Amino acid sequence: MSTPARRQPQQRQGAMDRPRVWARNPLAEFDDLLNQMGGLLESTVGGAPIPGIAWAPAADVIEADEAYHVELELPGVKGRDINIEVNGQELTVSGEIKERERKGVLRRGGRRTGRFEYRLLLPSEVNTENVRAAMSEGVLTITVPKAEIAKPRHIEITESIQAQEQPPQQQTQQQQPQQPPSQQPPGGY
Repeated sequence: MSTPARRQPQQRQGAMDRPRVWARNPLAEFDDLLNQMGGLLESTVGGAPIPGIAWAPAADVIEADEAYHVELELPGVKGRDINIEVNGQELTVSGEIKERERKGVLRRGGRRTGRFEYRLLLPSEVNTENVRAAMSEGVLTITVPKAEIAKPRHIEITESIQAQEQPPQQQTQQQQPQQPPSQQPPGGY
């Protein structure tokens, strides 16, 4: 008597199948989930600031050879209402946007108000004495120069001018100390 051959059940194609290897980074999926949850929370609260929690303005950080350039979007904020501190490698920008007094009933508000704070940990040592900040058209630009230790330095390779002009035989003769003629042995030995 022979035993019947068993067939493997076909796997269903569908949402329940998991790939054996992650197609994407699982942490990126977690970030996407957090962004979606933040968007859901913001849509239900209506973008209103949560009391006691500071919001962070949009920013770009650019690294050049000599300095870091930080650009923060702060429309409608005066320079006197912003506090900038550099402590070691940490840059902190804070302030508050006060809500304007309006006549009538506000039907929809989309502008951010309240306390804001932006913190940045710079990757290398910085020169805290020469930090500059400028405000133009609602964009705060902060220039944080790198410390001399952190700056890359290019080393030039130079060739000796004497080595190029003289043939190799003359170089070896000049490098050997010559004895005065009176001390040389007779016969040139």
